[in-house]
Amino acid sequence: MSSSDLRLPAPDTSRPASGFRPPALPSLTSLRFLAALLVFGFHITLFSSPIPPNDPINPFADEGLAQSLEWFFSKAGYLGVSFFFVLSGFVLTWSSVPGEPMRAFWRRRVFKIFPNHLVMFGLAMVLFAGAITSWSGWLPNLFLLHSFSPDGSVYVNVNPPAWTLCSELLFYLLFPLIIKAVRRISANRLWFWAAIMVLGMVAVQVVNLTLIPDTPKSPITPISTTQFWFGYIFPLPRLFEFVLGMILARAVLAGRVPRIGLLPAALSVPVGYAVALMVPFVFGFVVATIIPVSLVILAWATADAEGRPSGLRGRWAVWLGEISFGFYLSQGVVIFYGRTLLPQGPFATPTAVAVTALLFIATMLAGWALFALVERPMMRRWARPRKKPALRSTTPASPVKEPTS
Repeated sequence: MSSSDLRLPAPDTSRPASGFRPPALPSLTSLRFLAALLVFGFHITLFSSPIPPNDPINPFADEGLAQSLEWFFSKAGYLGVSFFFVLSGFVLTWSSVPGEPMRAFWRRRVFKIFPNHLVMFGLAMVLFAGAITSWSGWLPNLFLLHSFSPDGSVYVNVNPPAWTLCSELLFYLLFPLIIKAVRRISANRLWFWAAIMVLGMVAVQVVNLTLIPDTPKSPITPISTTQFWFGYIFPLPRLFEFVLGMILARAVLAGRVPRIGLLPAALSVPVGYAVALMVPFVFGFVVATIIPVSLVILAWATADAEGRPSGLRGRWAVWLGEISFGFYLSQGVVIFYGRTLLPQGPFATPTAVAVTALLFIATMLAGWALFALVERPMMRRWARPRKKPALRSTTPASPVKEPTS
């Protein structure tokens, strides 16, 4: 299919016409849960918890099965996080309104991430982190600055999954500035700049392997603590994924994306995942799967934009996507701390499956609670300033005069 086959309500310009609103993309909301589910699979099969003393999380006593599961899901968390970062740039660009005050944008985004973060931060500190984390570790975590530190005891402390919010916060702070540059890219140059973003991701890992110290070794990865930080945790290099998402959104709005079948896009994911399992470790963070991630987002976004069936617009699918942020963020407490409350194990396979199911259900309930009791109420109440009531005039109305000829 040619790019002219994409049918949107209005053509893209570098500054969309006033009043133009792109169609909703519910399928992308649903896909968020699948990405969070990949992260769950990664976390539940870890041999070493990120929480000191780094005890095993994987509940399976069958050593062969446990190692196979750990290997199979070893890139799932990286894939899920990369999807979130690209999707974030895509959705923010898709829904952006030219001329919107930066203060209004920042207000919405801060109330999107901080309430959930603060709840899980407080819970983690009370349950376990307060006893093992110094103020120099938890203070930057509180303000979502901790992943800027290369210290392994800092960048995954308190509630470990919250490190990604440091990157998201950076994205949000820079978005009003970056979007101006992205809107200035001519439509016929969008794919060139998309390729530049991918090359930037490759360059990050080349620098990581050649210039970043390979000691001391990380307790949870085969590379050094500093290499893991620079190649995966450090927010600045993750900007390449975010900006790629922004460029992809512009390409869809500009009609510069050929129709991508949902099945080919979906099948590209296991191909990229297989590559991630085979390439040098650091290239499995982002590089090996960035093309499949992009294809999936483009395929389901264009299906929604054209009104074609996507299989992911159902009520329950969208609801799962809505609770995905809470589901993701609560994994540090429910899985890593919850695992310590269970018998040490490891367990026979049927019991290990039951333990996995129990932790999954608990994480789902925690994600739903965060969404229903924290995220949604805070967004409704505080994400936008309340409109001031109109002042009633105290001046008596003048009598209406008939027009004269």
